[in-house]
Amino acid sequence: MNFFISDALAEGAATTAQQGDPIMGLLFPIGLVVLFYFFLIRPQSKRAKEHRNMVEAISKGDEVVTTGGILGKVVDVKENFISLEISNEITVNVQKNMVSTLMPKGTIKDLK
Repeated sequence: MNFFISDALAEGAATTAQQGDPIMGLLFPIGLVVLFYFFLIRPQSKRAKEHRNMVEAISKGDEVVTTGGILGKVVDVKENFISLEISNEITVNVQKNMVSTLMPKGTIKDLK
């Protein structure tokens, strides 16, 4: 029976020698978290903030493109919706969040 105990003690001593410094073991996961933050999380939150500011700045007379690809001129702005004039006398109500791009003035005239 004594030979089992001595093997267990010898094995335990070998594993503690192989583990090394615990700080070095945490260095790789911390580095991954930092990389994910700078390459994924931060740029996404920056784009979301820019889109939120663009949507808040929409006013009557702006020309916008929706996420569905509809180009129109803003006729009316409400709290959550805007009215887009997509053709003469044809207006469509669209959620503000679905506006993807604010176009320069005169874009619609250039297309006609």
